[in-house]
Amino acid sequence: MVVRQAVAALALGTALQAAPARADEGFPFGLEMTLDVARQPGSKRVPTLEIDDSGEVILELWCKGGKGQFSVAGNTVIFVAGPLQDRACPPARAQADDELVAALSEAATWKRQGDFVSFIGTKLLRFRINTN
Repeated sequence: MVVRQAVAALALGTALQAAPARADEGFPFGLEMTLDVARQPGSKRVPTLEIDDSGEVILELWCKGGKGQFSVAGNTVIFVAGPLQDRACPPARAQADDELVAALSEAATWKRQGDFVSFIGTKLLRFRINTN
């Protein structure tokens, strides 16, 4: 009887410890994420996404900025970009911004591993969740 209670207590404790890990694996609504890439030469910026609880996203790219919307069902994701503000970007940065938005729009699935979220489509985009 004592052994059975000890095993049950251990199983319950393990389950409770595992629960937060599963919760952390959900889509990062309400959080800001930074693209996991090096800075472009001559720029201090790295693209970020700030996704609110309803899926609306604020995009701050290498040069441009704007809004969009994420819809998530299971591991499926749909991203629709809104209009982007052209901030007199140099051509190379403007093109990189457009390519990033296109890659996000082509993403069909997503996965989360700890503090990293990947959007998977024709191109893999990996973002780090800002925890500070």
